[in-house]
Amino acid sequence: MVKGVLLDLSGVLYDGDQPVPGAAEAVATLRAGGLPVRFLTNSTRAPRRKLLEKLRKMGFELEDEELFTPARAACDALTAKGVKAHLLIHPDLAEDFEGHEDSDRPGALVVGDAGPYFTFDRLNAAFRVLSAGAAFYALAANRAFRDADGELSMDAGAFVAALEYASGTEAEVLGKPAKAFFAAALDDMGVTAEEAAMVGDDAESDVAGALRAGLGRAVLVKTGKYRDGDETGIDPAPSHVAADLSAAVDWLLS
Repeated sequence: MVKGVLLDLSGVLYDGDQPVPGAAEAVATLRAGGLPVRFLTNSTRAPRRKLLEKLRKMGFELEDEELFTPARAACDALTAKGVKAHLLIHPDLAEDFEGHEDSDRPGALVVGDAGPYFTFDRLNAAFRVLSAGAAFYALAANRAFRDADGELSMDAGAFVAALEYASGTEAEVLGKPAKAFFAAALDDMGVTAEEAAMVGDDAESDVAGALRAGLGRAVLVKTGKYRDGDETGIDPAPSHVAADLSAAVDWLLS
């Protein structure tokens, strides 16, 4: 029996600047059924503040603490390690790292989706930080995301892989599909992994990642970045494939 639900944001709750039809109502249905909900995103271009504003303007009701982001996980990791970081991120995300940055004497490198700011000079500066022995944190390592024009665009994963190859240092991924990222949200809900379900549009990070982390169920929705056949060739396979979040909620509650 499902006792808690984790939801991806982009592609599940909204596409670009438009909510997925029926998504806000589907979240309300979960809450009305007594199920706690937490929101997990690998989005690393927008700060937490703007993500919360965006969701609320679209009609989603949530508390600040219910949103889990890789930047939040990175700041926790930096604090635990007692170091500051050199940041290779989109400038809009900088506010989430206030007090955690030190490009002169960094003990860690943090890489997010810098988009057009993935220049050679910035990548090379990050490579030199790793060559000096810094820890390597990747906010996420997704292959692609659905961009504002409706087409797929490269995500941070390829740039993380390039830095890994050049430096010989393996990145610790902090967002999905990291088990610790799922575990933080599960602990906050007070449910075990076996009692929880994940709903996402990314077959690798959201679905297979959740199942590898021990979640009892993971539903792939055919919205957002989903492309025909995404559910094939991944291991573990989705527990269910649904047309959208509303259909996923119907299945979870059935």
